[in-house]
Amino acid sequence: MHSESAASSPPRINLVDPELYAHGDPFEQWRWLRANEPVYWHPPTELPGFWALTRYDDVRAAYRDAETFSSARGILLRPADHGEDPGGGRTLALTDPPRHRQLRGLVDEWFALRSVRGFEPEMTEVARRVVDEALERGSCDFVADIAARVPLYVICNMMGVPSSDWDRLFTLTSQAFGAGDPATQRFAHLEIMGYFEELQAEKADDPSDDLVSILATATIDGSPLSPEDVILNCDNLLVGGTENTRIAAAGGMLAFLEHPGQWQALVEDPGLLPSAVEEVLRWTSTATHILRTAVRPVEIGGRRIEAGDRVTFWLPSANRDESVFDAPDTFDIRRKPNRHLALGFGEHFCLGSVLARAELRILYHELLHRSIRVEPDGEATRLRSIVVNGPERLPVKLTEGAAARP
Repeated sequence: MHSESAASSPPRINLVDPELYAHGDPFEQWRWLRANEPVYWHPPTELPGFWALTRYDDVRAAYRDAETFSSARGILLRPADHGEDPGGGRTLALTDPPRHRQLRGLVDEWFALRSVRGFEPEMTEVARRVVDEALERGSCDFVADIAARVPLYVICNMMGVPSSDWDRLFTLTSQAFGAGDPATQRFAHLEIMGYFEELQAEKADDPSDDLVSILATATIDGSPLSPEDVILNCDNLLVGGTENTRIAAAGGMLAFLEHPGQWQALVEDPGLLPSAVEEVLRWTSTATHILRTAVRPVEIGGRRIEAGDRVTFWLPSANRDESVFDAPDTFDIRRKPNRHLALGFGEHFCLGSVLARAELRILYHELLHRSIRVEPDGEATRLRSIVVNGPERLPVKLTEGAAARP
């Protein structure tokens, strides 16, 4: 069953070392785990011990089984002394049915295909503005100056955040979710929460046609959401609407820079853009791990998981599973089928999946349509994080009207 060479010389497994994602090769560990211990008990470190699922079929089945694998106790690994996630049982990401469906039903329509299509002219204008500003500078960081701004400005617009506040929230989210000083991150996150505390109070008194107004005036089972729940869900929407799309857009551009023939194929046939977006999502798989808590005993791959055990889904591994994807370590924008799990599956399939795909497509189309050449202008650095993976910085030069090939 196991290859003798692989079984006799396993790599040192430590999936919770941030340095692995900044400077190492996590795929080496994931490949070994898929082949030898696809349901792996990861011993405690500074984090509690957990089960690691690395195969596509196991991750997909666990995603689908929301009755066994609960989101309400948190969806990310965190030190035990940090206590339970404050959003547990209260936000879209950290609730189980039926509460999850009730919360999702409040905002689902805003993220449906028809609604997102209605936003496309505004998204195109945002992408054009962001690219124009980057072109004026000539050299920029593709992560901070382009990839981060497009989804943030779009979700701010949908949430009813005045455009005069967009740059303020951009600065705060960059500080809160970037790799930096923990004290600065905590302060910025508190500032974001404080901002939404004021905004939800304003929208409760004077609602308009936006997501914060919907949450601030919503009722579930006849009871309004508490101001704290509204604030937590606003924070959830802001993070969910920006973080993964930012890293996917930047990680996708890094992939194109490393595989220029793939960008040239897009130049020659823009009709490949939808499948290119899917391959970018699979290739980047920006959510490194997703956590669930077993609420009852269950067996996976011959291993018994007990009630209360933490179970993690390693999405970049699942999306490189050799049993599902042909040549999984090849970046191929023509890949079909491409049933990746980058946007989740089952009850918690990403609310903003249609929006994320549209933002990636519109941003890349803007670069293609205007024949903008993107060239490296320094060394890319990767995030030091076990939560999201991809470029932290991607210095580039942009030139309009040049050959559009990176």
